[in-house]
Amino acid sequence: MVVVHAADIQDRDGAKLVLDVVRSKLPRLRLIWADGGYAGQLIDWVRDGCHWVLDIIKRSDSQRGFVVLPRRWVVERTFAWLGRYRRLSKDYEELPRTSEAMIYGAMIHLMIRRLARKSPAIAGP
Repeated sequence: MVVVHAADIQDRDGAKLVLDVVRSKLPRLRLIWADGGYAGQLIDWVRDGCHWVLDIIKRSDSQRGFVVLPRRWVVERTFAWLGRYRRLSKDYEELPRTSEAMIYGAMIHLMIRRLARKSPAIAGP
């Protein structure tokens, strides 16, 4: 699910916009992973309003340098994939809905390419 919003909205408030939409579309969702920027009142909002668990993946204060954190690398990898698309590499779009459409288009392209690699060859007539 994608929601593009103005830059003056905090990530935690933007997460509520996404989760409000997701609530009706993914009824089986039970667990969400997020980084430390989503800690605080959002955890209670997700638990009370959506009946999900918001698991914050934090880096230990004792860790130094780069450390791969569980599940968090999935988000960073996805952002890297999206950054390869020229229309998503910079903020070219005037309307947030256009940006959302470009993200959906890029993800559809990525999924189709992966599915095409995994499907068996279809025999001709």
